[in-house]
Amino acid sequence: MIATTKHSLKKLETLMKELGYAVRYEKGNFTSGYCLVEQRRIAIVNKFYDTEGRVNVLLDILSGYSVPPEGITLTPASEKLFARVRRLLSRQAASEEE
Repeated sequence: MIATTKHSLKKLETLMKELGYAVRYEKGNFTSGYCLVEQRRIAIVNKFYDTEGRVNVLLDILSGYSVPPEGITLTPASEKLFARVRRLLSRQAASEEE
């Protein structure tokens, strides 16, 4: 389980940056909590979300990746976090199928 703390949020933001995303917190009328701008890897997260909501939004975006995109090299800390996120998301998907 990923803790929903500001520290965990900071780690996820760092991982997103290493994956090529700019994470911005803006107000907007988007119901999913985030929007991706024209394939430019800008994640705009609803700024009114609390820390838990922000963590969950970033995890939702990361669920689209099974491996980092080609040409992306992660730092060891981000690589470890990415693997942990993938395991967590895999377990959640398996439990939803049951």
